[in-house]
Amino acid sequence: MAGIATPDDVNTLRSLAGKVAEAAVRPEQAARRELWYAHNSLKRTRPLVFCSPEGGWDEIMPESACACSDPLLRSWERQLRMRLYAWEHFAHDEVLDNTFRVSHVAEQSGWGLEPERVESTMPRGAYYWHGAIRNESDLDRLHRPRTVVDWQATDQRLALAHEVFDGYLQVELKSSFWWSLSLIGELAQLRGLEQVMLDMCERPEFVHRAMSILLQGRLEWLADLENQGLLALNNGNDYVGSGGFGFTHELPAPGFDGQHVRPCDMWGFAEAQEISGVSPAMHDEFVLQYQLPILERFGLNCYGCCEPLHQKFDILAKVPRLRRVSVSPWCDVRIAAEALAGKAIFSWKPHPAYLADVTFDSEAVRRYIRTALEIARGCVVEIVLKDTHTCNNQPERFDQWTRIAMEEAERAADM
Repeated sequence: MAGIATPDDVNTLRSLAGKVAEAAVRPEQAARRELWYAHNSLKRTRPLVFCSPEGGWDEIMPESACACSDPLLRSWERQLRMRLYAWEHFAHDEVLDNTFRVSHVAEQSGWGLEPERVESTMPRGAYYWHGAIRNESDLDRLHRPRTVVDWQATDQRLALAHEVFDGYLQVELKSSFWWSLSLIGELAQLRGLEQVMLDMCERPEFVHRAMSILLQGRLEWLADLENQGLLALNNGNDYVGSGGFGFTHELPAPGFDGQHVRPCDMWGFAEAQEISGVSPAMHDEFVLQYQLPILERFGLNCYGCCEPLHQKFDILAKVPRLRRVSVSPWCDVRIAAEALAGKAIFSWKPHPAYLADVTFDSEAVRRYIRTALEIARGCVVEIVLKDTHTCNNQPERFDQWTRIAMEEAERAADM
């Protein structure tokens, strides 16, 4: 549905949009852009800082903070309020621009088999899957995913955004139809994570066949998105990988016609969180070799999220045009610093527990960040605070954390 814009809702959104537009022209935004362009080209700048509260947004901005009555417009309102809050509170390097993005109204078909997701009874609790693939014959029931856009609903939503925001923000139709093209996460859902682990040892050919099917399906799906004109450049103020922004002059690739976006014009991304505990050889055999044909199609690539990769940098050298590598809270930063110096961005994900603890110890945070930056002194570093599912109902902690991180980033630049 396109949404119903009451006069009060429109006034609320335009008021927020005006504030975003006013902040977007401040000189700090241009300076931040240039930092990201230099950073993504592997030039040494001070470490860049980005704070993504994620689940913590529910405590920073409860539902009562929004005024719009229509669900779609309320989601737009929340998006604008979050952008303004980050600009006003966080001492970080996120760029606030004057665009407002509208996503396509689309349906994703999936693989034809739906795993049963078993939820926790606790708020934000863990969940697991009962795999839908029970035996090898079930692999024959899989079909490649399809994305079908409802163009009438999309055009209505886009028209509503223009009606509300024209004269305030630049409205653009732009969707991202995936976060990661890792394949192993999909197999873990379809088969069950524990069973995939057993299969690697007991039924390796079964895993290879399953991954081959998923690879072929995703390649065909990616080509279908390109043929439908649904791919979009992510070389500007776009969140890429598991942290950082896509500002780069290296994309789009030569031959881009200005309209038809190809995978080679974009940042790609894969990770392998589900198999954090397997050996580098098994990671290479069962996962990476199937990710590489996908990553080969992209102009620049990111790899990794929460998994510790310090034992796997040798195999990651196979990733084409690898530019950004996640250094998770469980990764050995010394090994990562040695492996990534001069080769790829050291995308450090500090442990969110320092922010979510019962008490906020600012000196402990400072020591933690300073130590990591001293170890990574020879690297192109970004500090990405994420997976912060709570701030212990003290939103000001994000302000304090980012201020400390920026102070330490500036200190590191002067060393």
